[in-house]
Amino acid sequence: MVFAFMKLRGIDTSITKEQFIHSSVAGFLFLTVGNGLMCWSLQFLDSGFISLLVATQPLVLLFMMWILQGLMPKFMSLIGCLLGILGMYLLLNQDAFNFDHNQVIGIGLCFVCLIAWGYASLYVAKVDMPKSHFLNTAVQMIVGGTLLFVVSFFVEDVSLDKLTQVTTISYWSMAYLITFGSIITFTAFNYLLQHVSPEKVATSTYINPIVALFVGWYFRAELVTMQSILAAFVLFIGVYFINTERFKRKKSYKT
Repeated sequence: MVFAFMKLRGIDTSITKEQFIHSSVAGFLFLTVGNGLMCWSLQFLDSGFISLLVATQPLVLLFMMWILQGLMPKFMSLIGCLLGILGMYLLLNQDAFNFDHNQVIGIGLCFVCLIAWGYASLYVAKVDMPKSHFLNTAVQMIVGGTLLFVVSFFVEDVSLDKLTQVTTISYWSMAYLITFGSIITFTAFNYLLQHVSPEKVATSTYINPIVALFVGWYFRAELVTMQSILAAFVLFIGVYFINTERFKRKKSYKT
């Protein structure tokens, strides 16, 4: 669909071998590993709980920039880190949640996603990507989606019988996610990664937990505790502190 849009608008679709490789790597990290595992973890955890874990993305990215790029966080950012750790403790240490083996696996998968997204954000900001954000998005989605399709044959039953059981509302939901959740949003996300610092782009995770907690509670009767709300509040304050100061560069990181 993105390629078709580019052709209709007369947008140049030429791409170098190096740019294709970089976009493919980003698509693998963002979509195959990140989105793929995050969707898989939904069978173990509530969507609202996952959204709170995703809200720690700026915190994870801060540590990755510190470790990989030598960008030393200043005092306010360190305060934000401590608040983020406290928020995670409040979120995970709740009597209302009796975590079993599968839920622990789900939490682990979420953190793998956060690391994949964080590294991909740093990678995209450093390498030569296609100048067209639409082309960049198209390559990432094609590569990431194709790899997800291949992996699905090994982890799930994708027989024709299963496909015929898909409801009409599921198809409409998928069409909505493809259009708004993937094409439009992911294109905007790639645009920001090439024009705004990675830690600023990560602030997009602020609003998601609030929406997901409400939607999960309203439509699916998912559990929302006062401690979860408190954890979300502490996490948001921590992330705010992280983004109030710039980073002091100590050394360069080579990808």
